Amino acid sequence: MDAGAEPCSDVTSFLYLKSAFLAMEPAHFLISLARQAGGGSITTKVQTFILEDCIKDIVGKGTELNRKYIKNILQKLIVAVESTSDIVVEDLYEKFAYYLTIQLDDQLLEENNRIYKQITFLLSLGQKCSSAMDLIVPLQCSVNMLEGDTGCALWPSSLFLSEFILSYQEVFSKKFCFEIGSGVGLVGIALLHVGASRVVLTDGDISTLANMKSNIELNHLDLPSERASAKPMVECKYLPWESASKRELQDYGPEIILGADVIYDPHCIPHLVRVLSALLSPTSSVGKRPQNKEEDEAPVAYIATVIRNQKTFDYFVRLAAECSLSVLDITEMMKPIILLPYMLSYDRSSVHLLKVSFLFCN
Repeated sequence: MDAGAEPCSDVTSFLYLKSAFLAMEPAHFLISLARQAGGGSITTKVQTFILEDCIKDIVGKGTELNRKYIKNILQKLIVAVESTSDIVVEDLYEKFAYYLTIQLDDQLLEENNRIYKQITFLLSLGQKCSSAMDLIVPLQCSVNMLEGDTGCALWPSSLFLSEFILSYQEVFSKKFCFEIGSGVGLVGIALLHVGASRVVLTDGDISTLANMKSNIELNHLDLPSERASAKPMVECKYLPWESASKRELQDYGPEIILGADVIYDPHCIPHLVRVLSALLSPTSSVGKRPQNKEEDEAPVAYIATVIRNQKTFDYFVRLAAECSLSVLDITEMMKPIILLPYMLSYDRSSVHLLKVSFLFCN
């Protein structure tokens, strides 16, 4: 948990525990939160809460991987309680025995590597959002990143960018927002929550795009807007960076461009910069930018990224400069509210927030 965080109240600690369980946090983090909820030990009250308020809430919604996760959590929970000679409630043993009898379909596990997660943004606990309702986002995500299924994974930068959007709602409200490399669609769901006028989500991978569309439907956001054009509030588009034309990109004309963990492959950097340059260009599909338009009304991009390779990041900054794009690190200037305090696996300190814009010459 972040340094300097306020101690959890009894109610808050149980909220963290349930939120972590529904987000399918790793077992050792969940055990840590269970101990915190019990004041240092996993009490019978905590065990009963996990059985009645956590597991029951996921049964019937998940996949084979969710059932495997529950079985693993129950086993780790029993071992943790027994190791401290505390009482294990009988129902916990019974529930574990039940999951031991369930024959998980190995073929289904191999064919469908998706897991159901529910990400809860605790807006009600945020300093700016004390009267707000929490945002609960169900998602189908991949757990098989090693086999190239990275687009359907839930990355730290996506969580950070979503926290940023929800923390600075006035920046995105009533704006046309366009995301590149949208992955599971979490950022788009956050944009719709804060009142973006139009959201276009894009990805260059067909299977990722299909999963993204499923997540939009899972969140009941596939409804058309009330605008006269009758265009849907959110659109999911296939957009491979290497083949997208400048005209196609400029025809969109978004006000805000977003991206999470898109600076990762040096071979893709030239295509990424070309896409950003076209979307941020002051020249639209209908002509040049009006002379009387203020620079602060020009399109701007917000990119959240983990710098895994400094040379790759420096290459991105250099190519951006060659295309008259300014790249400014605003991580410290515009820190988001911590809305996912229960996600102990999420290292927000590793994420940088970049503001990318077109350089105007006087």
